[in-house]
Amino acid sequence: MPVQKLDIEEFLRLSVDHPVLDVRSPGEYNHAHIPGAISFPLFSDEERKVVGTAYKQQSREQAIKFGLDYFGVKMRKMVEEAESIIGDKQWAIGNRQKAIDNRQSAIGNQQPDAAGKNKTLLVHCWRGGMRSGAVAWLLDLYGFKIYTLVGGYKSFRKWTLAQFEKQYSFRILGGYTGSGKTHLLENLQQKGEAVINLEALANHKGSAFGNIGMPAQPSQELFENKLALTLSELAKTNKTIWLEDESQRIGDVNLPLHIWKQMRKTQVFFVDIPFDERLQHIVLEYGKLERERLVNAVIRIKKRLGGLETKEAVNALIEDRIEDCFRILLTYYDKWYSKGLHNRENLEALLHKIPCKAVQESNINQLLQLQLQE
Repeated sequence: MPVQKLDIEEFLRLSVDHPVLDVRSPGEYNHAHIPGAISFPLFSDEERKVVGTAYKQQSREQAIKFGLDYFGVKMRKMVEEAESIIGDKQWAIGNRQKAIDNRQSAIGNQQPDAAGKNKTLLVHCWRGGMRSGAVAWLLDLYGFKIYTLVGGYKSFRKWTLAQFEKQYSFRILGGYTGSGKTHLLENLQQKGEAVINLEALANHKGSAFGNIGMPAQPSQELFENKLALTLSELAKTNKTIWLEDESQRIGDVNLPLHIWKQMRKTQVFFVDIPFDERLQHIVLEYGKLERERLVNAVIRIKKRLGGLETKEAVNALIEDRIEDCFRILLTYYDKWYSKGLHNRENLEALLHKIPCKAVQESNINQLLQLQLQE
């Protein structure tokens, strides 16, 4: 059966059930890729450079000859790797399951087809050109059912950016630092609500301490890719999407401007928990972290925190007075969160406060009850 070319919408639809092979170089893949795609490079980074230079400085024909030198010796290995991917019974809970998890299981409990059933693979390169064409030819020749992406990864990026220009139905979960908002989002999702955990997508908890104990953050481009797929899948459910109230910047990545502006104009359900209750929650969550990294995090915000408060917070850490340190920091973050909260137009019409005695799971009931009243 000849290789079939798909537009981006159909390609993404099939990607839920079949492996996606990204045949770009490792460097291109590591920078950003379609979430869940498997790195399946035709050329190494150095080989890609050689072929690209030959194409620009010599001729298309010479570039193809260099490419064939590299490709020829890899053909058998690539076929065997493709067989391994198709035959891997753990694939359903491997690469694609990670993508489904990142997309918040928005489309229910769909699972990929059982491994090895139909030998279907999706293949793409940067622009849908020679690299994907070469790999698709080889795998098709061997007997796989192959689909390629028209326009390659470039078309996916165009699709990604287009998702951020759409209008969505959002609800914002607000609350001062230490209010347990992440746990509330998880509870909302367990109860069938549509949820996007922006901090999970960004691998960062948003504060100066947000990267401690977390994996490395994705590139801006990869963060956008993950967010776009999640938004697209959740939009299909026609449910209102819950998001945590965030600043536009989460660690080293930024929310797309149009999405952030929508968030600033939507209803905020504010979990209002007493300072001392939140302080105890923060001490339990962050107090066990490595002292040196906590000290460095405090020093990073010295300019905004102030010299005296920074000195007192650092000394409290050194002297193992964790609660005293976080009392200073929580006061600081409350001030900045309040400023961001009130820097909204028409806040009185948007803000719904939910008084809660402590950080506890039962807060979800008050949140859902208030939501039903709106």
